[in-house]
Amino acid sequence: MTRTELNISSMMGMTMIVGIVTEVGIFYYSEYHDLAGTDVSARLIGAGKNRLRPIAMTTMAAILALLPLALGWGQGAQMQQPLAIAIVSGLLAQLPLVLIVLPVLLHRIHRRLGEG
Repeated sequence: MTRTELNISSMMGMTMIVGIVTEVGIFYYSEYHDLAGTDVSARLIGAGKNRLRPIAMTTMAAILALLPLALGWGQGAQMQQPLAIAIVSGLLAQLPLVLIVLPVLLHRIHRRLGEG
Protein backbone atom coordinates (compact mmCIF):
# COMPACT_ATOMS: atom_id res chain seq x y z
CA MET A 1 0.00 0.00 0.00
CA THR A 2 2.79 2.46 0.77
CA ARG A 3 5.02 1.32 -2.09
CA THR A 4 7.92 0.63 0.23
CA GLU A 5 9.89 -2.54 0.08
CA LEU A 6 9.68 -5.29 2.66
CA ASN A 7 13.17 -5.39 4.14
CA ILE A 8 14.85 -6.25 7.42
CA SER A 9 13.92 -2.87 8.86
CA SER A 10 10.20 -3.34 8.22
CA MET A 11 10.38 -6.91 9.54
CA MET A 12 11.95 -5.55 12.71
CA GLY A 13 9.05 -3.09 12.99
CA MET A 14 6.53 -5.92 12.62
CA THR A 15 8.31 -7.88 15.34
CA MET A 16 8.16 -4.85 17.62
CA ILE A 17 4.43 -4.46 16.95
CA VAL A 18 3.75 -8.08 17.90
CA GLY A 19 5.40 -7.42 21.25
CA ILE A 20 3.62 -4.10 21.80
CA VAL A 21 0.18 -5.49 20.95
CA THR A 22 0.78 -8.52 23.15
CA GLU A 23 1.77 -6.29 26.06
CA VAL A 24 -1.29 -4.07 25.63
CA GLY A 25 -3.51 -7.16 25.42
CA ILE A 26 -1.99 -8.51 28.62
CA PHE A 27 -2.67 -5.20 30.38
CA TYR A 28 -6.28 -5.30 29.17
CA TYR A 29 -6.71 -8.87 30.41
CA SER A 30 -5.08 -7.98 33.73
CA GLU A 31 -7.54 -5.11 34.16
CA TYR A 32 -10.40 -7.46 33.25
CA HIS A 33 -9.16 -10.04 35.77
CA ASP A 34 -8.87 -7.41 38.54
CA LEU A 35 -12.54 -6.44 38.14
CA ALA A 36 -13.82 -9.53 39.90
CA GLY A 37 -17.28 -9.79 41.40
CA THR A 38 -19.44 -8.79 38.44
CA ASP A 39 -20.59 -10.64 35.35
CA VAL A 40 -18.33 -11.15 32.35
CA SER A 41 -19.91 -8.46 30.17
CA ALA A 42 -19.64 -5.81 32.87
CA ARG A 43 -16.01 -6.73 33.52
CA LEU A 44 -15.17 -6.54 29.80
CA ILE A 45 -16.81 -3.13 29.48
CA GLY A 46 -15.15 -1.90 32.67
CA ALA A 47 -11.74 -3.05 31.51
CA GLY A 48 -12.32 -1.32 28.17
CA LYS A 49 -13.29 1.92 29.90
CA ASN A 50 -10.29 1.77 32.22
CA ARG A 51 -7.78 0.95 29.48
CA LEU A 52 -9.15 3.12 26.64
CA ARG A 53 -7.35 6.32 27.61
CA PRO A 54 -3.89 4.79 28.29
CA ILE A 55 -4.03 2.72 25.10
CA ALA A 56 -5.21 5.64 22.97
CA MET A 57 -2.73 8.10 24.45
CA THR A 58 0.33 5.90 24.06
CA THR A 59 -0.72 4.88 20.56
CA MET A 60 -1.28 8.46 19.42
CA ALA A 61 1.98 9.65 21.00
CA ALA A 62 3.94 6.92 19.24
CA ILE A 63 2.22 7.60 15.92
CA LEU A 64 2.86 11.34 16.15
CA ALA A 65 6.50 10.73 17.07
CA LEU A 66 7.04 8.36 14.14
CA LEU A 67 4.99 10.28 11.57
CA PRO A 68 7.85 12.44 10.22
CA LEU A 69 10.00 9.34 9.80
CA ALA A 70 7.15 7.39 8.17
CA LEU A 71 6.52 10.23 5.73
CA GLY A 72 10.22 10.41 4.89
CA TRP A 73 10.76 13.94 6.19
CA GLY A 74 14.28 14.90 7.16
CA GLN A 75 17.75 13.90 6.20
CA GLY A 76 18.30 10.13 6.13
CA ALA A 77 14.66 9.34 6.90
CA GLN A 78 14.31 7.10 3.85
CA MET A 79 16.59 4.52 5.43
CA GLN A 80 14.29 3.96 8.43
CA GLN A 81 11.02 4.72 6.66
CA PRO A 82 9.96 1.04 6.31
CA LEU A 83 10.44 0.53 10.07
CA ALA A 84 8.32 3.58 10.90
CA ILE A 85 5.60 2.61 8.42
CA ALA A 86 5.39 -0.89 9.88
CA ILE A 87 5.13 0.44 13.43
CA VAL A 88 2.57 3.15 12.61
CA SER A 89 0.34 0.77 10.65
CA GLY A 90 0.60 -1.84 13.41
CA LEU A 91 -0.32 0.72 16.05
CA LEU A 92 -3.33 1.81 14.00
CA ALA A 93 -4.45 -1.82 13.80
CA GLN A 94 -3.83 -2.31 17.53
CA LEU A 95 -6.63 -0.02 18.72
CA PRO A 96 -9.57 -1.98 17.29
CA LEU A 97 -7.87 -5.32 17.91
CA VAL A 98 -7.37 -4.76 21.63
CA LEU A 99 -10.48 -2.71 22.36
CA ILE A 100 -13.02 -4.56 20.18
CA VAL A 101 -11.76 -7.95 18.98
CA LEU A 102 -10.13 -9.05 22.27
CA PRO A 103 -13.26 -8.42 24.40
CA VAL A 104 -15.44 -10.22 21.85
CA LEU A 105 -13.10 -13.22 21.89
CA LEU A 106 -12.96 -13.26 25.70
CA HIS A 107 -16.75 -13.08 25.89
CA ARG A 108 -17.12 -15.98 23.45
CA ILE A 109 -14.58 -18.06 25.37
CA HIS A 110 -16.39 -17.47 28.67
CA ARG A 111 -19.74 -18.21 27.10
CA ARG A 112 -18.41 -21.44 25.58
CA LEU A 113 -17.00 -22.47 28.95
CA GLY A 114 -20.34 -21.71 30.59
CA GLU A 115 -19.07 -18.91 32.80
CA GLY A 116 -21.10 -16.04 31.48
